[in-house]
Amino acid sequence: MELFAERGYHGCSNADVAQAAGLTRGAMLYHFRTRDDLVEASIEHIQDCRDQALAEAARDALPGEDLSDQAIDAYWTMLQTSPFRAFTELETAARTDPALAARIASAQAAFDRAQVGEQLSGMLQAGADARFQTSRDIARFMLEGLARASLTYEADERAQRLLTVIKRVTRVLNRKGAVQDLWED
Repeated sequence: MELFAERGYHGCSNADVAQAAGLTRGAMLYHFRTRDDLVEASIEHIQDCRDQALAEAARDALPGEDLSDQAIDAYWTMLQTSPFRAFTELETAARTDPALAARIASAQAAFDRAQVGEQLSGMLQAGADARFQTSRDIARFMLEGLARASLTYEADERAQRLLTVIKRVTRVLNRKGAVQDLWED
């Protein structure tokens, strides 16, 4: 997971993983006979870590605070961690690798369901209709895009402005604010 997050999917070999884990090549082959076996186990481990992070974020919600804002802040923080960066690397590689795309499809679907299920949806408190799905999707995909972006100047300031607007859009879609609240002068 750490190597995928740091070097990318194509940037690490089974030998690199063995070395990082302190295993001999033989021990590595005993556990993972092929690259596919290693990738399958990695996807499962990464997904478990992402699920755990979602559960922790939901459990750590602060009473009295805006739960939508907390969900956005929590997801933004998660996107900076190794499990989420590693999965992003897998998704990027899967764009041109149909076999990898097939391998990660169930993890992608499970993560999507987990966000709508008991984890972050309880924090968003928006319901289960199309409007809720849209507010969740806007927040999720804007955050994921922002996490992948390479802001070249004033990165922290620009990211904070975007996070503020993402929160405001989510509030409006969740019927907690008015359209004129999107950009306050």
